[in-house]
Amino acid sequence: MVIDRLQQQRLEFKYLITEDTALAVRDFVSAYLEIDEYGVPRENLSYSIHSLYLDTDDLECYWATINGEKNRFKLRLRFYENRPNSPVYFEIKRRSDRAILKQRGPVKRGAVQELLNGQMPNWDFMVSSDPRHLTAVQRFCELMMEKRATPKSHVAYFREAWLSHDSNAIRVTLDRQVRCEPEREAKLDTEIKKPIYPFGNHVVLELKFTSKFPNWFKDLVHNFGLVQVAASKYVDGIIAGGTRIFAHGFKKDVEIVNTRVLLRKNSLEKILAGQIINRKFEK
Repeated sequence: MVIDRLQQQRLEFKYLITEDTALAVRDFVSAYLEIDEYGVPRENLSYSIHSLYLDTDDLECYWATINGEKNRFKLRLRFYENRPNSPVYFEIKRRSDRAILKQRGPVKRGAVQELLNGQMPNWDFMVSSDPRHLTAVQRFCELMMEKRATPKSHVAYFREAWLSHDSNAIRVTLDRQVRCEPEREAKLDTEIKKPIYPFGNHVVLELKFTSKFPNWFKDLVHNFGLVQVAASKYVDGIIAGGTRIFAHGFKKDVEIVNTRVLLRKNSLEKILAGQIINRKFEK
């Protein structure tokens, strides 16, 4: 049976922090949340996540984020290991103004290529018998074919996740070693041969909640002097590597003249260089 703890609708705030700050945040958060069971037996309390992002040949989903469109979406295949029998999740991640909405469904690994080739899903392709999962995969395939989206980038990282004791209303995640590389077919392999590290050695901290911003989140942000940032693993990976290597046939490196890309890139570089820091934290 597939157990899915997906927060279908939520708000989220992101921060880039150093490893020293991440360890201190872990201590703070452990007083309110419990570690995800998948991280308990693993090194650094973290498990590996892999996502294969689909986009159009002119990177429509990428540009929707760069241009700050309030209603946008990303298409990705998420997997956690190389085992032949492990599921692959077809996931739609939408942003509606400030809210994040997700739909996803687990698919048999052997059926992935058929779906990417344009075959509409049926129960034979599914790992789960939940009708919502089949509906999510059907919608994914409709959007994929409507946009003519194909694989573009393989993103991987190690996630330390903290959860509410009695609900799925609050999550805190710490993502380390965020890396990516161009991938134009669904290899579904966990190896990344030539990684690009858009955030360097920094950790991506995400505060996720489904209703009211918890008071102790406010304390966390204040105590560590956290500075909220725009941090998209897919988008910032492309910025770091350049559109030419991610989009086949992309003829012009338009980031050179795009003010929004330059501002985002410069802001990220300042954070990684320590010019924008979590001012109130000292080891």
